[in-house]
Amino acid sequence: MSKAFQFKEFSIEQDRCAMKIGTDGVLLGAWVHIPNTTYSILDIGAGTGVIALMLAQRSQAGLIDALEIDEDAYEQCVDNFENSSWGDRLFCYHADLDEFTEEFSSEEESEEDYDLIVSNPPFFKPALTEETSEARKKARFYDALPFEELLKNAAKLLAKNGTLQTIIPFSEYERFIDLAQKFQLHVQRVTLVKGNQNAPVKRVLLQLGFEKLPLQESTLIIEKERHVYTEEYTELVKDFYLKL
Repeated sequence: MSKAFQFKEFSIEQDRCAMKIGTDGVLLGAWVHIPNTTYSILDIGAGTGVIALMLAQRSQAGLIDALEIDEDAYEQCVDNFENSSWGDRLFCYHADLDEFTEEFSSEEESEEDYDLIVSNPPFFKPALTEETSEARKKARFYDALPFEELLKNAAKLLAKNGTLQTIIPFSEYERFIDLAQKFQLHVQRVTLVKGNQNAPVKRVLLQLGFEKLPLQESTLIIEKERHVYTEEYTELVKDFYLKL
């Protein structure tokens, strides 16, 4: 078994997960806005469970559900939840998103809609010649969870005043926004992410909801130079990383 990834208040076993702890997931977990009124949270494509665990650490939300389709990742996510201090608030479902939404919607109890949905979706486009495991394909490649499928289901699962918060490649930003409009989801907050001052924007952190609100825009630069982090980035993730 590989060594667990140790955060300040929890640890993550990831030897059975195709995708390991990465900057994108931790950024999203730290960046997500969680109003004090938030009771229910759903993490779509939970992987190791790191984002759900970060949100459990950051909030008093009474119910934090996670959804993971890969069996090994699902089992490891369950273990990581149970080994944390917040196991009573965390629950992982082993299910396909469409099936989960259909079952959820059939209950016809709108008061159970999620106040907050988060997702670090797969977004790599597979090369035609690329050979990789099925688990890694599900974890990495966008055709395992197309953006339109994510947005369609989130719109069905989200409370009227709730938000969907996610991280995507900057190259997909305009397409994602166009798709979101099909489901009456409006961009409320955007943070452009750059590796350093001179690097191009690679990622976009997004908050969407049914409410039309004044757009909040910002830019986050991760490093001043190699392994020297900006004050902004350090402030964002300091409650999680041991060495910050």
